[in-house]
Amino acid sequence: MKPINDGHVAKPGLAVVEVAAADDETAFAVQELLATRWAIAPADRTTHEPGEPGVRLRCHLDLRQQLEA
Repeated sequence: MKPINDGHVAKPGLAVVEVAAADDETAFAVQELLATRWAIAPADRTTHEPGEPGVRLRCHLDLRQQLEA
């Protein structure tokens, strides 16, 4: 994965979340769970590092924008 840059965490309330999961379905389920609560910039794919177990997914959250229930 690319390094996290300053813009991703430039202000309080911005966060980068990396999910490590056994498979794509689990990783995307976690992302969807986060999206039900906060504004996110979702990932459209997972990555797999050769020799490492499972997959990884990175999404960006804006905790300042809580979604209405």
